[in-house]
Amino acid sequence: MRTARSGYSIGMQARAHQNRPRTREEYARGLPDYHDPTGGFGGAAPAYSALTLRIVLATLAVILCVGGAILFAYYGEWWGTVLLGVVGLGSLVDLGWVVHRKRRGEPG
Repeated sequence: MRTARSGYSIGMQARAHQNRPRTREEYARGLPDYHDPTGGFGGAAPAYSALTLRIVLATLAVILCVGGAILFAYYGEWWGTVLLGVVGLGSLVDLGWVVHRKRRGEPG
């Protein structure tokens, strides 16, 4: 594989210069892990995102944060309620983004 001075393959640089949106077929095939400097090293296949695992983990985080925030509120510990509310909100945003990517057709 030929590489340019930047360390990225020539094909990757050509793809980066094409300012066209990705097609649904490209998402269905999976996007290569081009940001990994060791990707493809030693014949290893490029990594693909595990979106389903991220959905499960983000859902679990939202459920646990809401439950913990309710318990903290019940015992009058407002700092814990606020802290878990912020973490839960961040997990909810992540969950929404991952579901969006999954609906767009990315594998994982």
